[in-house]
Amino acid sequence: MSDQKPKHNVPSPAERLKRKRFFSATIITCIALGMIGGSLHVVRLGSIRMAEMRDLATYNLKEESTRIRAAGEDIAIHEQNEERKNQAAGYTIAEADALLTKAQWDEVESTILIPAGKFQMGTDLQNADAASHPQHSVYLKAYRIDKYPVTNAQYARFIAATGHRPPSDWKSGKIQQGELLYPVTLVNWYDATAYAKWAGKRLPTEAEWEKAARGTDGRRWPWGDKMDPARLNTYYNVGSATNVTKYANGVSPYGVYDMAGNVDEWVEDDFRPYKGTDAAAAVFQGKVARVLNAEDRAMSLSEMVPVNRQYKVLRGGSWKGDPFSTASYHRDYSFANYASDFYGFRCASDAEK
Repeated sequence: MSDQKPKHNVPSPAERLKRKRFFSATIITCIALGMIGGSLHVVRLGSIRMAEMRDLATYNLKEESTRIRAAGEDIAIHEQNEERKNQAAGYTIAEADALLTKAQWDEVESTILIPAGKFQMGTDLQNADAASHPQHSVYLKAYRIDKYPVTNAQYARFIAATGHRPPSDWKSGKIQQGELLYPVTLVNWYDATAYAKWAGKRLPTEAEWEKAARGTDGRRWPWGDKMDPARLNTYYNVGSATNVTKYANGVSPYGVYDMAGNVDEWVEDDFRPYKGTDAAAAVFQGKVARVLNAEDRAMSLSEMVPVNRQYKVLRGGSWKGDPFSTASYHRDYSFANYASDFYGFRCASDAEK
């Protein structure tokens, strides 16, 4: 046996460079495969989420274009409907009165007494819209507020008595079948104010609405601090507005219905900042979409331009909106002459002396 040690082949500089490049390429390939795998996983999760959303919807999302109007389309439809102000009403007074039984009329027209006292309005939660900041104490005198949002049946009585123009989705001035006790929609702030005056009431102030929704303990929703989709109609879990008496398990501490979800509700107030808010002043500035030049027009682009008009506040969130926009402190807003199929209202009045 030889004592000579085996010789090791020492790679040349060129071979070392070649190996180094191969190793680097291998590392890059592994990283790329990992990223692709992660992306595919995210896509798969997204696909699962979309499937869940389809399952939650009450119709095939392929039919979405026929079921959900585009942003701004309700406004155009409402403006066209405004031209029909002098059109004959769809119901006579007697026909409108016959839409519900006496017991049903008594129930939908009932009101709730909200006692005098302080409550916590707004929120300090950082993930809430800045317009809802800060939480602050407000004192209110006693008042009454409608137990339910104003229904189609109630609005039909108003139309029959006054000749007011019906909402644009009432065919020939008549309520769609099965929707007598749905909240009336496609009404703007002026329509809501006219109804309230006819009924001997008024729109609630923003503070009155919020106290009736959340009570005095600063809770986030009428039932407590945890979002519970079973207690309200929101985020397409139904796909339309619903009967105002449906969500008995979602009432406020005072027993007021639909203070979260179903329809956004007009209140009396302009959309203005709370004292001490950290929200930018621009948030409260009225703006409209305008095409500023020919290039934008060709590309169907527009910019939001400030105008000398004030928004009005809407409260409660809706069947279309983000569930967290149904929090009792959340402030939505729109111009007073705008209407949509998720805008409604309820009335309030001073408490009896």
